[in-house]
Amino acid sequence: MAAAAPETKGLVLVIEDERAIADLERMYLTREGFGVHVESDGRAGLAAARNLHPVAIVLDVGIPTIDGTEVCRILRADGDWTPILFVTARDDEVDRVLGLELGADDYLTKPFSPRELVARVKTVLRRSQTRGADERVYVVGSITLDPARRRVTAAGVGVELTATEFDLLAFLCRRPGRVFSREELLSQVWGYAAAAGTRTVDVHVAQIRGKVGDASPIRTVRGVGYTADA
Repeated sequence: MAAAAPETKGLVLVIEDERAIADLERMYLTREGFGVHVESDGRAGLAAARNLHPVAIVLDVGIPTIDGTEVCRILRADGDWTPILFVTARDDEVDRVLGLELGADDYLTKPFSPRELVARVKTVLRRSQTRGADERVYVVGSITLDPARRRVTAAGVGVELTATEFDLLAFLCRRPGRVFSREELLSQVWGYAAAAGTRTVDVHVAQIRGKVGDASPIRTVRGVGYTADA
């Protein structure tokens, strides 16, 4: 009788056209207990995302047939909020901001440490999969935020947020009235302030505001950072 396959932490979909990089990502993610499925172009990757329902997607921007930003845009438009980690050879803030605006949860520039990739995947999964740690429901203005169920409503209407957007909003709503610098938010929400630019915070705040509209409790404190109005 064949031995049962070991239980994994979930399937990670890697969409990467550089074979050596894909093999490295597969090796390190597998070592950490993840199942890994690799596709080398955007069209096949999009189909795999829809059919396999991965727990996270590691998505190269410069892939053939459909580029990574378009794959991300299509998935988000379809209501698929699987955590997405963009990987790209372009170290340009415009590209990084575009990726975040499309709904990516994080962004990693080549060349990168495979250990850093694994750490980033774990971080976005931890943010998206946390359940039951906080049973309190927070009400700030017209926003109702339920951390245990990871649900947000704005004036009674449900709002779809990425894992990172949700955690940023939750962090502020748990501490209404307190002002946080961008560096503090990077450290507390993302967990690696040195690896991300403060523009990342601004983009996520803008995304939250765009989704919740006038109900957004997040206020900019000029020269300091952000707060959730008490």
